[in-house]
Amino acid sequence: MEFRKASWTTRLKRLALSADSWIDASLYAAGHRAGEIYERIRSITDRLTVSGPKRLAAEFASEGLNVGIAGAIVMLMLAIPAFREGREEALKNQVFAVTFLDRYGSEIGHRGARHDDSLKLEEFPDHLLKAVLATEDRRFYDHFGIDVIGTFRAVAVNARASGVVQGGSSITQQLAKNLFLSNERSLDRKIKEAFLSLWLEYRLTKNEILKLYLDRAYMGGGTFGVAAAAEYYFGKSVKNVTLAEAAMLAGLFKAPTKFAPHVNLPAARARANDVLGAMVDAGFMTAGQVDSARRNPATPIDRKRDASPDYYLDWAFDEIRKLADDGKLGPERVLTVKTPHDPAIQKRADEAIESVLRQHGPAYRARQAAAVIMDPDGAVRAIVGGRDYGASQFNRATSSLRQPGSSFKPYVYAAAMSAGLYKPTTIVTDRPVCIGNWCPNNYGRSYAGSMPLTVALAKSINTIPVQMSIAIGKATGETHEARAARIGRMKIVETCRAMGLTTPLTDTVSLPIGAGEVTVIEQAAGYAVFANGGKRAKPYAAFDIRNSMGEEIYRHDRDEPAPAQVLSTQVAYEMNQMLSTVPTAGTGRRAALDGVVSAGKTGTTNGYKDAWYVGYTGNLVGSVWFGNDDSSETNNMTGGSLPAMTWKEIMAFAHQGIELKPIPGVTPQPGDAKAAIAKAADPAAAAGAGAGHMPRKSFEVLSSVGAMFKAVEAPRTARASVQVGAREAAPGLTAIR
Repeated sequence: MEFRKASWTTRLKRLALSADSWIDASLYAAGHRAGEIYERIRSITDRLTVSGPKRLAAEFASEGLNVGIAGAIVMLMLAIPAFREGREEALKNQVFAVTFLDRYGSEIGHRGARHDDSLKLEEFPDHLLKAVLATEDRRFYDHFGIDVIGTFRAVAVNARASGVVQGGSSITQQLAKNLFLSNERSLDRKIKEAFLSLWLEYRLTKNEILKLYLDRAYMGGGTFGVAAAAEYYFGKSVKNVTLAEAAMLAGLFKAPTKFAPHVNLPAARARANDVLGAMVDAGFMTAGQVDSARRNPATPIDRKRDASPDYYLDWAFDEIRKLADDGKLGPERVLTVKTPHDPAIQKRADEAIESVLRQHGPAYRARQAAAVIMDPDGAVRAIVGGRDYGASQFNRATSSLRQPGSSFKPYVYAAAMSAGLYKPTTIVTDRPVCIGNWCPNNYGRSYAGSMPLTVALAKSINTIPVQMSIAIGKATGETHEARAARIGRMKIVETCRAMGLTTPLTDTVSLPIGAGEVTVIEQAAGYAVFANGGKRAKPYAAFDIRNSMGEEIYRHDRDEPAPAQVLSTQVAYEMNQMLSTVPTAGTGRRAALDGVVSAGKTGTTNGYKDAWYVGYTGNLVGSVWFGNDDSSETNNMTGGSLPAMTWKEIMAFAHQGIELKPIPGVTPQPGDAKAAIAKAADPAAAAGAGAGHMPRKSFEVLSSVGAMFKAVEAPRTARASVQVGAREAAPGLTAIR
């Protein structure tokens, strides 16, 4: 019999049938085994089945376990950001102790915790510890970091009072905020604070937490910790403070600037009296024990607030910390920093802002102002972060973001000129221009027609920067106008970044006319690029830094890279030529300096919420802002009014008795130089500017020259002074942009 070999299709079918048979058999066997296992499990669970009250308890336990697992996951998700904020280093004595000197080597203040680790908690007076605990956290030794009872009590008290009259944060929570977090009022911060409090309680003993709290809390007057505060306010060691003095110190924890005795002694004494009452209520002392302290309140030693440039010191301290974070200071923490701070300019800037606000603020409905004065290389000489540091520590010069208005336009002009599209003599036309449905208007709601670019900048024409953004984009080959404008705005933002504006600039169609947000110090840094001929001018706070042994560990001119050329010298020169017309023929006439060539730009935002004048000479750059903290509208205040007036008052003083430097690309007129020499020759003016504004030899020579001029022209000078005084006694306040 002959057998034929099966074909490959037949073999494939047989293989498929075998596989199908195997799969069916396997699934059947697996199902059978699964059924057996299920029956076994059911027989076991049947024996565990409960009913009645036991079933109810089992259901609650099961649901509780589910909710607990979900809650633990949520808690873990909330805790992770908090623990990222926490660092072991913060618990160690790593807080900087910095002594700041001005540009002439005189001490101007301290920042950071005063290193006083030799003082143990047991050495603090018992009545001081009781005063702190009575006011800040009576149940400190009983809770686990979060005082639940105290929190509910504070909520009830605040609800009855329809306001915040009692805080619910424990000492541990306040320490967590001081060590790791900011003062931001937000739910996110409170959640982080709670978790970090638990971590601190786990990591440290109660006494260690209390000691850290006493050492790290801000106590007003630029002091941190009760030891530094006792020395500052009472001129004695904290070990020797009386009960009345301890009560006054304990009262500072709630609001150090409000209750600082050198700022408001009546308020400090009233707060100390509340602390004494709290000690009695808490049972720490009897009414008889505190009676003497009530009748004889503490008297602090005399402290003049104007001796401490607190806004400047706050900013400088942050800058030093950045240097340390960058590894430029090594492990050193006790430092002496020589700053570019100029006490005479600082004093005049503080006085000028307060004087202008007091005299003209009510009429303009303006309540706040800020200013920064710096050298063209970025050395910051003075910072005014607000009109009163005691009332508000918020630094409006370095932290507040405000719309720059037309003071932003020089960046747009610089970008357009860097692209090779414009020159100061280029004829531009003020005409209607729209991007989509947005059409900018000028201050006067009209159009001025054709004019040179210099005139457009001096008169602050709004349509020209928008046209520039479109032209920059079209230069890349884009023909669609809206897309070209977007490309142009990107180039403008790049120019701003290169010139020192670091805050994010939102891309909107109105960006070219100042709809972004900047800080006062950034504006000064940006305009410093024009003043120094096109180089980046990063603001800095330290000429040199020495450690506790007096060894130099940092020097700015040695350890920082050379400034980058961010604008060509040609563009810088041409921008200076145009901006120098603003104080003489444009919107900044009130900023014009007698005998000193200056340049600058005004800025006013929609609704008159922000008003600016940012200007410079060959010697100094100044940025001035006026407005309100709540961004409320002022009464038609423009950059050409109060900001320009204040800028002039500060700069006129700052340029007395110094050698005038030209603005790059701007040739001073002979009359300007003559007037400047006459001012420099006036010994009274030079003395008013403060020693150190010029070399002593130059001062002596000019003083002798000034004496000769004075002998010859005394009568004429006296008559001229009377006439000038009469003119300036009642200056007009016509709103000029």
